[in-house]
Amino acid sequence: MEGVISDLVTWEAWLPRLLSIVSRLALVLILAWGLKRLSRPLIRRLDGALSRHRERDEERQRRAETLVNIVEKGVSATIWAVAGLMGLQVLGVNTAALLTAAGVGGLAIGFGAQNLVRDFISGFFILAEDQFRVGDVVVINGTSGTVQAINPRTTILRDLSGTVHIFPNGLIETVANRTKEWARSVIELSVPYTENVDRVMALLREVGEELQADETFGPGITQPISILGVDGFGPEGVTLKLTITTVPGQQFAIAREFRRRVKNRFDAEGIRLSYPHTSLHWEVEPPPFRLELQGADPALLDALADQVAERVLRRLEAQGGTQPGTGGPAGRQQAAPTREDEA
Repeated sequence: MEGVISDLVTWEAWLPRLLSIVSRLALVLILAWGLKRLSRPLIRRLDGALSRHRERDEERQRRAETLVNIVEKGVSATIWAVAGLMGLQVLGVNTAALLTAAGVGGLAIGFGAQNLVRDFISGFFILAEDQFRVGDVVVINGTSGTVQAINPRTTILRDLSGTVHIFPNGLIETVANRTKEWARSVIELSVPYTENVDRVMALLREVGEELQADETFGPGITQPISILGVDGFGPEGVTLKLTITTVPGQQFAIAREFRRRVKNRFDAEGIRLSYPHTSLHWEVEPPPFRLELQGADPALLDALADQVAERVLRRLEAQGGTQPGTGGPAGRQQAAPTREDEA
């Protein structure tokens, strides 16, 4: 009986304190949860403020999404960190000493984790300087792909084959952004020297105007297609160069469609595109081949010549290369002195 009374006295002493601790911890959790819920619409207002800009909606939207994700993660981490410290204070833990120890430990860890600190600092400057955004097509350290995510420590790319590349922000040395504000496709094509380049450039301009008037591809072209002209003389033909300025991210599809239309239009107009080949030319006519037999019977030579000619005609007729009476030395025209062998 005395043990039971002792337990009741003990519970009467601890129960109010326990309820006080639990209630205060619950209050801390509720405040943290409420602040997190309250911060979300405020961050979304930041998203709307960033989207109202003179730049294109798509560009601004990508940057806003990147910044909003980073800010939201940072605010959430800060709220829960403060809530954790308050919870420790409720439990009676000396947070001042804990923070001091954490500061000293953090300094020691910082010396041992310099690469990690470098990654975080580089990630901050990537976002602050707006070097690239989620959805941009970039080339990082020689690897091309679409930016999937920009984290405080890493940047994630996905290339055309679907492979995911993860780069620590501190190791990013060179960045080439192919979708920054506007994009441009540079197209080169080669035509044989026998073609009229003025006519070819006129056809290219017509194809460009038709593409710009197209309902599907036209809205993605921001400027008239620029025909730069003859860019060089190559071994296969004359090289022409032109540029197409487009909305960021659409330059690849528009360039492919332009090449398709150029090929179809050139085929319709009888214009050939150059391709690698080798041409052999003889500047002078080669001397005729003559066979002389001395001391032979002329009648025998005539009969031999007739037999050779008859065999040649029969073989050509069997191969479908000529008709009877049209071949032979008398029925053939002399071969042209120029011959082209295409490889």
